This record gives sequence, C-alpha cells and structure tokens, in this order.
Amino acid sequence: MFSNYEFSFRPIARKFVRSLVTSHGIWEVREAIILRLTDTTGKVGWGEIAPISWFGSETLEQALDFCRQLPEEITQEIIFSIPDDLPACQFGFESALEAMGSGEDVTITHAQFSALLPAGEAAIHQWRRLWEEGYRTFKWKIAVGEIGEELRIFDLLTQSLPTSAKLRLDANGGLSYPEAHLWLQACDNLPVEVEFIEQPLPVEQFSQMLELSEAYPTAIALDESVANLKQLAACYAQGWRDVFVIKPAIAGSPSRLRQFCQQHKIDAVFSSVFETAIARKASLQLAAELSRHNRAVGFGVNHLFHQEAENWLQSLWNNP
Repeated sequence: MFSNYEFSFRPIARKFVRSLVTSHGIWEVREAIILRLTDTTGKVGWGEIAPISWFGSETLEQALDFCRQLPEEITQEIIFSIPDDLPACQFGFESALEAMGSGEDVTITHAQFSALLPAGEAAIHQWRRLWEEGYRTFKWKIAVGEIGEELRIFDLLTQSLPTSAKLRLDANGGLSYPEAHLWLQACDNLPVEVEFIEQPLPVEQFSQMLELSEAYPTAIALDESVANLKQLAACYAQGWRDVFVIKPAIAGSPSRLRQFCQQHKIDAVFSSVFETAIARKASLQLAAELSRHNRAVGFGVNHLFHQEAENWLQSLWNNP
C-alpha cells in the first residue's frame, strides 16, 4: 500500500558572496528547487533539487519541467520511479521522503569539514581565517590559471600552512596529461600532506588517470568521472580503487547509493554542490553512514553565501 503525499515546490536563487572561479568558468548564482511533501497526518518532509548540468546532472529547466508535470498528490511509487537521467530529482524527492522519518541531526565539527580556498594567490591569505574557525583540511582549485604561476603559489601555500594541515587540489578535469605529471611530482616531499588531486584529467581520459594513480604516492580522486551512480559503478568495474568523490545531491537515488557503497566498501569523500541546509543535512547523513577512512567531508562552503534568515522556508512558501 503506497502512501499519498501532498507535493509542492519553489525555485530559489542564491548569489555567491564572491563569484566562484572554476575551470568550467565563473559561477555567480546558485539556483535550485525546494520540495515539500506533506503526509496525511500533516508531517512535512523537505527536499532539494540542486542540479549542476555541466557536472553531468540534469539541467535546472529539466528538473523544473519534471516538477511542473507532477500532480499535487504523489505516491512513493512515483518517487521511486524517477528516471536515472534526473539524478538530482531522485535525490531531492527520496531525501524529502526520508526526512519525514528522520531522527537526530548529524553533528560534524569544522575539523571534519574541508574548507574551499579561493583560486589563485588569495588562497595564501584566506586559509588563516578558516584555520582559526577550526578547519584543518583545505581544498584549492587548480587548472584555473597558468600552470607555472599556480605551481609558484602552491609552493608558497604549502610553506605557509601548518604541518598538521591537509590540502586537496581540485583540477575539475582541467589539466593535460603532462601537467598532471608535473602536479603529482610537485606533491612529493612537501611539509604538508596533499591528500589527493581531484579529477586531474577530463572524464574521457579514465585510463590515463588509472595509470597516474598507480605511478605516484599522492592519491587521485575521481569527481566528474563519478558524478552519478551509473558512472560510479562503471569506474569501479574498470578497476578504480583510489578515492571516489561523491556529491550526493547529484549522484541519484540515496537508497541505491547506500547499497553500492556498502557492498563495495569504496574509499569515498562526500562533497557539496553548494546546496542549502536542506540537501546538506541529507548529504551529511549519508556521509556519516558511508565514510570509511575518516576523511573530511567537502562541505566547508557556508562562507561562500550570505546566511539564510531563520524563517527562509516559511517566507518562500508564503511569497511564491
């Protein structure tokens, strides 16, 4: 017997405090969709659809089209039959359903988060404030500027960080094969630990990344290559045993993600897609259940947005 849920949704747009620079370009505004499911007893479950189309999820427009064509009353059957080409929708609806029966919130301290540093030279000054706030793992975007200049800044950054800090380098698939070698060589014998280089090469260069992962002591993490469950399973089947970066909000069905991670005992790092507190709570719940190697989660991104008002959800529904 399937329960019925009253369904409503609202699109949202949040401006970054400072534009986010990645190898895919400059990002100014984070758009998403907030979902509300209400059961027959009046219990509410909130969900969030936060797509990143250039990362392999559906577009925001496709997600909105899907929401618009749904009836005002939906069932679990509808939720569990959302197609795989709408992974952010799968996550949003399933996590709203799970939120109805959720108990205690997951508590993760700043020390268990990795904080995102700005690209370029600003990173050398920014880490201190984040360190004072309690962060101990930092992520820095590379393949944004000229490689010689980035390696120079990298040298300054690793010299200035405390030796107990950990650094993650994220190339967003923006390096060439020779550049990836240069970065991996630069990661040897440093005063701080480079935990891994994230997605050094484009998705289609999987075999070269597999080769690099076997050639250097610094780990490589797949990110864009494993954006959804289907890709995750494919890379595992092709022999990837280094780190998998999982962005739960665009990976697809949380129940199937759980099953995959538990079955294969993969080394996973859970990461943000610049979601609101709604999807963050659901993502951190998964991270708490499925992280195996005590790696910091990539959710230290709150400083990138202005803080939400406490009653923001209420306002969103009252002012459609």
